[in-house]
Amino acid sequence: MRILRMPFQIIRANVRAYLVMNAIAYGVFLIGVGAALLFPELNAAQVGSQREDGTADLVGTLLGNPWLFGLTIFAVNVLTVAALRILLPSMVVPFAGIAAFAYKAYETGVILAPVDATAAKLMIPHSLTLVIEFQAYALVMLGSYLFGKAWLRPATVGADNRRQGYLRGLKQTGWLGLPALALFVLGAAYEAVELVYLVPPLVAG
Repeated sequence: MRILRMPFQIIRANVRAYLVMNAIAYGVFLIGVGAALLFPELNAAQVGSQREDGTADLVGTLLGNPWLFGLTIFAVNVLTVAALRILLPSMVVPFAGIAAFAYKAYETGVILAPVDATAAKLMIPHSLTLVIEFQAYALVMLGSYLFGKAWLRPATVGADNRRQGYLRGLKQTGWLGLPALALFVLGAAYEAVELVYLVPPLVAG
C-alpha cells in the first residue's frame, strides 16, 4: 500500500507545483495547436520532417503488430521523452527538463493540430491518449521540479547539504515515477488499440 500512498502524499504536499506542471504540459500543447491553426505551414513542416527522418514509415511498419507498436510507444515515451528529455537534463541543470518538455509539447501540438477534416476526426480518439500520456509527463516534470528544489534548497526536504538534498530529491522523483509508469503503460496500450482499430475506419471514411 505504501507504493500507492507515497506518490499521492507527495502530490498533495506539492499540489500547486503539480497544477503548474499540468498547465505547462497541456497549455503549451494547446499553444502549439493554436499556432498551427494560424500558420498551417508550421504543421506541414513538422509532418514533412517526420517523413524525412523515417518516423512516419516506422509507424506504418509497426501498425501490423499492435503489441509491438504498443511496446514501441511505451519505450519512446519512457526512455526518449521522460528519461532523456525531462529527467536527465534536470539532473545536470535544475529544472532544465521542464523547459525541454515544454518545447516537445509545443511541437506535438503543431503536429497534431486539426488543420483539416481528417486530422480533426483523428483527434477524437487520440484526445484520450494525449490526456493519459501528458498526465504521466506532468508527474515526471513534478519529480524534476521537486528534485531541483531539493538540490538547490536542501532544507526544504530536511537535508543538511546539497548532496543529501540531491539524493532525497531523487527519491521523490522515483516515487512519482511509479504512477507515471502506470499511465505510460495505459497510454501505450490504448494508443496501440486506437491506431490499429479506431483510426483506419476514420481514415477510410
